[in-house]
Parts: sequence; structure tokens; C-alpha cells
Amino acid sequence: MLKFLWIISIIVLSLNANALQDAIDKASAGSILKLSAGVYKGNIIINKPLSIIGKKGVFIDGENNGSVIKIKSSYVTLKNITIINSGSRHENLDAAISMHKDKVSKIKQCEITNCVIKDCLFGIDMQMVDNSIISNNKITSKELPLGLRGDGLRLWYSNNNIIKENSLIKSRDMVVWYSHGNLIEKNFGKYNRYSLHFMYAGKNFVKNNVYENNSVGIFFMYSQDSIATGNTVKSSLGATGMGIGLKDSSNFTLKNNTVIYCAQGFYIDRSPFEPNTHNFIENNKILYNAEAIHFHSLSIDNIIKKNTIMGNIEDIVNDSKRDRIHENEIVNNYWDNYEGFDSDNNGIGDTSYKVYRYADQLWIYNSNVKFFYGSPVISLLNFLAKLAPFSKPLFLMEDKKPKMYKAFK
Repeated sequence: MLKFLWIISIIVLSLNANALQDAIDKASAGSILKLSAGVYKGNIIINKPLSIIGKKGVFIDGENNGSVIKIKSSYVTLKNITIINSGSRHENLDAAISMHKDKVSKIKQCEITNCVIKDCLFGIDMQMVDNSIISNNKITSKELPLGLRGDGLRLWYSNNNIIKENSLIKSRDMVVWYSHGNLIEKNFGKYNRYSLHFMYAGKNFVKNNVYENNSVGIFFMYSQDSIATGNTVKSSLGATGMGIGLKDSSNFTLKNNTVIYCAQGFYIDRSPFEPNTHNFIENNKILYNAEAIHFHSLSIDNIIKKNTIMGNIEDIVNDSKRDRIHENEIVNNYWDNYEGFDSDNNGIGDTSYKVYRYADQLWIYNSNVKFFYGSPVISLLNFLAKLAPFSKPLFLMEDKKPKMYKAFK
């Protein structure tokens, strides 16, 4: 507990170059600055424990120059503020809120809540920030082409934070790089590139987020020991729009997620990466995608069970010529393409569900053929290949105990 709490009210109705910064500089550590409605000049620096509390009609304007607010101290709180007009320099990471002390010291126990960020290149840039709360903020980038926008929320070497109930719309990415132990819960992302992108990150918990109309939903790269559960990824855009992806990632649990209307539902690339580890993909709903599960490169030792795989054009795709998908444990899934029976009425198919590669998958190795993907010509070739194979179809995988539909009622 801080021993002294100063409450300072500021009323500024016009742009004043020094009013807010002067108040910050004069305030004692632990003070609360309560802002009345008005427009305040940005490019402010907070280098002491301090709270800035706004209300409706409070704007901090960066005037299109640099970062609007720079936090260089622990124990800083920002609430109920609209932050606008950062600079546009990517090399400077111009942001609405920049949280970065120096190259060796960490910031901790900060809170940013109920803020609106508009027309800022980057939203909230967290570098070496621990044990902080980022909640209920609405973040939008500048009106730029997708690849030129900044990241709406950026965690860099930042651990054990709570990122909750934020909205990122028309930003670029939300990135979690070199950051561990973070809770990312009930956030919403739309019209972004990567709605959530992890790299070299571990022990993160991704829970009950909703992402729609992004290029990629949730992508884990070079990461480990994390859980993603209860998330919904819908309508990832483009021919390679992806729901949930794993690349060189180990010891993951992906459970109770819904991936729907994407080009690729689950994408698995050389995962798990670490020897003697597994990834657990369980109880997910993988619905109405072009490809339910896409394997790229050598990916074995995944445990894929009790998922509902329904309405997809392809159940399993492997674009690598090293076909070892059968070395994954794939069992107890519901496949709507399964054509077997359940004579003993135990909810499990009498025969296994086997997936082969037929003529309709010629497009996997030849992008020119993909133009005809889903056409009557390819469908006819596929039918003839199954009816009277002119070459041996390639075995991909087998679910020895496929679930029947009634098991999911």
C-alpha cells in the first residue's frame, strides 16, 4: 500500500502543450489524476506510480507524432480514456500506449482498463511487462492496408499478465512473443491478420476468445506447454485462411474449441516438435471448412480424439510426401463421411474409418490443378478412382473407433 494518495483534478478544454505532462511531473508517486472532459495533448511520459482516471469525453491526442502515452514505471493505471492519433513510424513502434522502461528493467502491476484506442498505428505495446491487467479496451489501428497496420496488442518478453475482454478490430495482429504464463480470455478480434499469434511462448492459457473474419485465427509457433480451450474461430479469410495452427509446437492441449467456415480448420506443421511429447486435440468442433485437419511436414504423436468433424470438403489433407499421419493416435472422433453401422448400438462404428488419397487430391502437389478443385471433373475422377482404382490409393489415417452421430446428442 502506498502511504499517500493525492487526488488532483484537471480541467483543460483546449489543447495545452504542457498541462497534463505538468500535472504528471508535479504529482507525487501514488497520486490519482482525475481528468474532466476535454482534449489533452499527448506524447506524455509517466515515470512514477500514478493513476489517470478519465470519464466520458476525455481524449488524449498524440497529434500524429510518436507514441501518445509512454509508461516507464510500475504501478501505473489508466482508465476510461480515449486515445487518438499516434505517429505512423513502424521503426519507432508508434503506439497509443507504449509500456517499456529500459532494456534491463521490467514494468509490473499496471492496469489499462476501459480505454478506447483509435487511429493509432500500434495499440498497446508491452515490452518486458509482468503481472499486469489489460481489460475491456477497444482497439483500432490506422486506416492502412492490412500488412502496414501496427499490432493492436503486442506482448514482448511479458509474463503472467491478464489480457481479458478486449476488442481488436481492423488492426494487424495480436502477438505474444517470448512471453509466458499469460491468461488471454474473452477477447474479440475481427478484420485482422493474425487475431492471436504466439512465438517462443510457453505456459499460456487461451480461453473463450472469439475471432472472426481474420486471415488466421490462433497460431502457435515454436511454443510449448499451453492450453487453448473454448475458443471460436470463424470465417478465416482467403484461400489459406486458417483456424488454429501449430508449428514446431509441443505439449499443447487444444480442447472444446469451435472452428467453422475456414479454408483450413486445424493446421499441424512438424508438431509436436520436442521428442517424447504429445499434442492433445480433443472435443473440438471442426465444421464446414474446406479442410478439417491439414498436416504439413512430418507431424506424428498427436492425440486426436472425441472431435466432431462434420461438413468439411476434406477430412484429412497431407501435403508432404512423407506420409506418416497414421503414427498419430486418431480415435473416437465423429466423422460425417463415415459410412459404417453400429449394429450393437454402443455408439461406436462396427468398422474403422479409413481415409485415402484419391484422384481428387491431385491439387495438393500441383497448384494449377487446384483451379478445378470441387469441379464436376475432379469429382468424377474421384468417384471412378474409388469405384475402379487405376492406381493404388494412398492410405492416410485410420480411426479404429469412430463415434456415431447419436453419441453427440
